[in-house]
Parts: sequence; structure tokens; C-alpha cells
Amino acid sequence: MTISKKTKGIFWMLISVIGFTFMGIAVKYLPNIPTYEKVFFRNSVSFLVSAFVLFQEHETIKVEKKNIPFVFGRSFFGFVGMVANFYALENLTMAEANMLNKLSPVFVTICACIFLKEKVDKKQIIGIILMLIAVVFVIKPSISPAVIPSLVGLFSAVLAGFSYTIIRYLNGKVKSEINVFYFSLLSVICAFPMMISNFVKPSLVEFMILLGGIGISAALGQFGLTYAYTFAPASEVSIYNYVIIITSMIMDYVLFTTIPDLFSFLGGTMIIATAIFLYFHNRKKIDTSN
Repeated sequence: MTISKKTKGIFWMLISVIGFTFMGIAVKYLPNIPTYEKVFFRNSVSFLVSAFVLFQEHETIKVEKKNIPFVFGRSFFGFVGMVANFYALENLTMAEANMLNKLSPVFVTICACIFLKEKVDKKQIIGIILMLIAVVFVIKPSISPAVIPSLVGLFSAVLAGFSYTIIRYLNGKVKSEINVFYFSLLSVICAFPMMISNFVKPSLVEFMILLGGIGISAALGQFGLTYAYTFAPASEVSIYNYVIIITSMIMDYVLFTTIPDLFSFLGGTMIIATAIFLYFHNRKKIDTSN
């Protein structure tokens, strides 16, 4: 039986969801380990895996001079966004942190419209407005320090939007594996001095969670995402990425006995519903244009 490329794409997207879900669990499970230490381990594994993949494929890591600023920009925004996302995971429920992180497509659309001159139609604008309304439900704005983790989580989505917009620009110019390689390399280099300045020696169990729960799980999520978009267009498989909101809610309840409050639940429902609405709208646009 022949498996279609779309089915393979969906399979790898769900593998990605599983990987990033377990990464989120591990991040929350180690409250005594500083954020930058977690970020270092998360990217060390991805760096080694991406280097091995490039070596096996006999790929050069050389990037054309004109593309270097964009590769650096993607890596830098990705690194800062990841630190922000880890902070949000540590201080919010996993579901709330992932709700905010999954707003990144909104900012990709806005950035692509501004910088790549891509056109946005009325239904996409409605979708963006609905997503931003959902943000209000999740963040619950107030003049209180309690709102800081939610704002940091939203900031991670904005930076992810910048990062993914650059990836879209680099499509066909720089291979995905090379982007992952440099992103991981820069993250390791940036995280190392900050990790050393506040290093906490992990126990054997904590080390295994850092290496496997964060490092290997994140690498699985990263490459699952890469292969998902390799086998099928984003328009066909990106919607399955939102499954992580549901898996996060389940894990929050099972492992940490926490659940999002009513407003966050309503916000998450709006985000998923709007994502489904935009998914079918974008599919229809592609089918019409073809």
C-alpha cells in the first residue's frame, strides 16, 4: 500500500506535536534548573542531530553571502523567542503557553504582508482579528506582575512570526536542515555563557530529563516539523500543529493537576476554531488559483 505525501506530512506533524509536548512537560518538571540551562540542552541535541544529518547527506554548511543576514536573523529571533517560550512554559500552564505560542501564524501573516508584500484578503483579516481577541482572553490584561508571563508568551509568538517569515523568504535559497543547524548553533553559543553564570548542577535524574525530555524531545519536534513541511504544503498539514493545545491541556491535568481557567479555555477554543476556519479558507484559495 502506497502512503500519500499528505499522510506522511500529517504523521510527521503529529510526531512533532508529541515531541514538543514532552519537551514542555520536561521544562515544567524541572523548576530548579535555570531557563538558559534548559535552552542549552534543548539546542545541543538539535545541533548534534542537524550536524550529523548534514554530514550524512554530504551537505556544505556554506551560505551565500547575501543570505547570511537572513540566516542570522532567523537564528537570533528564534533563540530569543525560545527563551521567552520556556519562561512562559515555566510560569503558565502548558496549555496557556502553547495557546500564545500558536499565535505565531498571525504574526507571520502580518510580517509577510509588510515585508514580503503578500496580499491578505478580508477573511484572513477577520481571522487575525479573532485571534487577537482570543489573546485578550488568554492574557487577561491587568496592571499586575501576574500578567508578565503571558506577555512574555505573546512576545515569543511575535518573535516566532519574525523567524518563520524569514524562513519563508529563505525557502529555495537555504535548506531547512542548514537553517536548523545555524539556529541551534547560535542558540548554544548564546545560552552557554548565561548558563555558566548561573549553573545548577543537575542530579542524574535531572540530567536525563534535560538530555532526553528536553533535548531529544525538542529535536524530535523540530525535525518532525521540518519533515512535515517537506512531504506536504503548509496549507495541508499546519492545522494539525494546533493539536498541541489539546495534548497540553490533557498533560496539565494528568501530571500537574492544573487546568486553564474559563477565559483561557474560551481563548484556546477561539484560537483552534479560527485556525480551522483559516485552514479551509486558505485551502479553497489554493484550489481556486489552481
